[in-house]
Order: sequence, then structure tokens, then C-alpha cells
Amino acid sequence: EERLLGARFRYLNQQLYTGSSQDAARLFRADPAAFHLYHRGFERQVRRWPERPVQRIVRYLRRRPASLVVADFGCGDCTLAASVKNKVHCFDLVPLSPRVTVCDMAKVPLAAESVDVAVFCLALMGTNLQEILGEANRVLKLGGTLMVAEVASRFEDTRAFLKAMTQLGFKTVSK
Repeated sequence: EERLLGARFRYLNQQLYTGSSQDAARLFRADPAAFHLYHRGFERQVRRWPERPVQRIVRYLRRRPASLVVADFGCGDCTLAASVKNKVHCFDLVPLSPRVTVCDMAKVPLAAESVDVAVFCLALMGTNLQEILGEANRVLKLGGTLMVAEVASRFEDTRAFLKAMTQLGFKTVSK
């Protein structure tokens, strides 16, 4: 059963990385159980890591004013929102928590320039990254912060990704 779960997780993960955010939304609308299975596999995998990236983001936000408004793109079970005092808008394809607003990450229901921090924690998936990151840029206030925590293997060329981020108007502060 564990091997089957691992195999299904890897299969779903591959689908999420090689399809668009619209494809992912359709996949999980058609099979909501697959989203829960994906998250079980995800949790199993990150338990083995020396540090969970979301904890690093939590520490960052706890050192900043609680008045900062956060958008968590691909929030999963809303760990970030449950761990900080900030107002956190939680977005994902399927609700693992009542806090989640279900939507495509390329079209979140927020006003332009309405958040101080946009977060993608192991959630920057899909072939339409420019559209997804453009949406984060749209909702960020001028001078806002975009935080991306992602495994290096997600990108064929990390330098090209960082260059593309610059072209979208972002400045790399730390990597």
C-alpha cells in the first residue's frame, strides 16, 4: 500500500508539473480524492526532510509586523495561516481546510495590490508559470515580497528562472 501511495504521488506530481494550472484544477475537480492522496504522499515525503520550507516562511513572517497581509498560493492544509498572526488568504485547488478558497492559482479572487507577501511554498506548479507569477505580481502591493520555496530540481535552469522573475518586475533579495 505504501509503494502504491508513493507511485500515485509521483504520478500526480508529474501531472501537476507538466500540465497547466487549468489542467490541475480540472484533474482535482474530476477526482477530489486524488488531491487528498497527493497530499498524503507529499506529507510522507517532507517528513524525511531536515527542514520543512513552510517553517522557514513562518519564522520570516513572525519577525515581521502582524499587520502584513499574506496570500498563500497552493496552501495545502493552511499550515502557514495556522502558524502566524497575519491575515492569510489561503488558495488551493481543493479545500483541505475551511480556510481555503478554491481557485486556479492564475486567477485568485483578490483585488490588485491588496497583499504585502505572496507565498508559493512547494506549490509553484504548472506549465503556465508566467501567468501564475503574474497573478502574484498583480495582487502584491508595490514593494511587496514574493517568497518562493521550491526544490531545485523543479527548474531546468535556475538562472533562467531568476532572470524571468526579474523580467516580471521582481528583484532577488536572497536565494
